[in-house]
Amino acid sequence: MIRQHDKQILRRLASEIAEIAALPVQEEKRMLWTQLNRLKIKRPMVEIDQVCWHEMPEDELALRCEDTMGRLYEQTFRRVLYQWRHFPVDRVVDPFVRVPMAISNSGFGIETQETIALTDAANDVVSHAFVNQFERDEDLEKIRLPVIRHDAAESERRMAQAHELFDGLIEVRAQGMDPYLSVWDPISMWMGVENVLYALVDRPEFMLAMARRMVSGYMAMLDQLEEQGLLTGPQSLIHCTGAFTDELPAEGFQPEKSRTKDIWMFGLAQMFSTVSPDMFDEYEIDVCMPLFQRFGLVYYGCCDPLDRKMEQVMKIPNVRKISVSPWADEARSAEQIGARYVYSRKPNPALLADFSFDDQQIRCHLETSIRVCRESGSPLELILKDISTVKYEPSRLDRWAGIAMDLVQS
Repeated sequence: MIRQHDKQILRRLASEIAEIAALPVQEEKRMLWTQLNRLKIKRPMVEIDQVCWHEMPEDELALRCEDTMGRLYEQTFRRVLYQWRHFPVDRVVDPFVRVPMAISNSGFGIETQETIALTDAANDVVSHAFVNQFERDEDLEKIRLPVIRHDAAESERRMAQAHELFDGLIEVRAQGMDPYLSVWDPISMWMGVENVLYALVDRPEFMLAMARRMVSGYMAMLDQLEEQGLLTGPQSLIHCTGAFTDELPAEGFQPEKSRTKDIWMFGLAQMFSTVSPDMFDEYEIDVCMPLFQRFGLVYYGCCDPLDRKMEQVMKIPNVRKISVSPWADEARSAEQIGARYVYSRKPNPALLADFSFDDQQIRCHLETSIRVCRESGSPLELILKDISTVKYEPSRLDRWAGIAMDLVQS
């Protein structure tokens, strides 16, 4: 039963979202993202994601609902509205509410063992020291095939509740699973990054077998999601970037039963920043190729610098966007990416964490990306993410957004 107090709050917020989503600028932004993802250059696109929400003003983001599900909707709505008011950049406000389906995933059967250290109790970004749980060959047996289950009755209950809350204001859509398929991120948390890097040298066959076992598990998970009709439908975002495209879904798409070839995937091997291109090729690209091949489009990379591994990344058949991290050589990246892929530039979020905010430094930083892409003919997106802190000065995000939009629209 939805409390009347919660219902009033959520309907008011949903009404605000619906009004913003109906503005013509939203369709203009969708078309710009679609053109970018088609490798047609209109202008660079800008997105801000993974914000340090604990440092944003409480008066605009404080949750007032009492029910757990109501608070989840409320948090989403308040963050969308806050971003629209302060740093909208090219974020599209969708004209619907996503209702998460009741999907459970058994995972690989391993619980992370760790100790953490923090510098700000309000920040969910912390430091980790992981326990190595794979010191013996027989430890590979710990990795089990994921099992996907769907509680259809609970999904129906959630949809009924959403219709009761939002009908007459905004569309509601069932949201299936948008799978996260990194092989090396989970392994790094089961072993610790340093232990993994040593093991790649000392126990190469063991690590290769481990990675292949992970891929087999992901493939089985995807098969289950497809068979049960539990995959997400068309995405608005793929790893913090605009996912709008007229190339997906694939021919034969059925909305009630999305397939991997109908959607984007993102891949990454951040801990491989220091390994050789050959090792990256063998342990990441070749191993993960069965995953890459089954998706419609692929976005590749994250914080890992790929400027010396582009040849290997370009082996991915459906890759469309390639990340250019703060640690990559921008000119070298642009020369290799050219007009063949989207140059997904990640401006350095550390520039927002300095003792003071330097507008000119930000402008020069972004101008470099725009210049090298103009010279190489590369479609460019500027994706500010991994924002751990703005030194409790929320206006820094507003100022960064203003500078970025001024540059891409000039």
